[in-house]
Amino acid sequence: MRNLDDYPFEIRPLSEADGGGYLITYPDFNVCMSDGETVEEAIANGRDALVGMIEALEAWGEPVPEPMSGGVASGKFVARVPKSLHAALTARAKAEGVSLNALALSFLSAGMGFVNRRTM
Repeated sequence: MRNLDDYPFEIRPLSEADGGGYLITYPDFNVCMSDGETVEEAIANGRDALVGMIEALEAWGEPVPEPMSGGVASGKFVARVPKSLHAALTARAKAEGVSLNALALSFLSAGMGFVNRRTM
């Protein structure tokens, strides 16, 4: 049985012209993508799309790609931050109505250039 958590994914904000929200793609599957209004919704919808993609490939007798991460890029990391930064981030996440993880992901995405800067 496949561990879906082994498949890396990428999330990026969608511009208002593209409908807003977030797009999730899976590098191992060039046609597997989904979206959602929030990061959490995009991840949940993306997981459903991934399940459907794997089921379709198996039904068609096509090979299912192995995760490219090979354990190298799990899509998960832990960062220790000063208590004052943690408190500030937690307060900002609460004010924005999102999880701390979603807030941190949006800041990281913006820093990596995955955001259309005209919409910020």
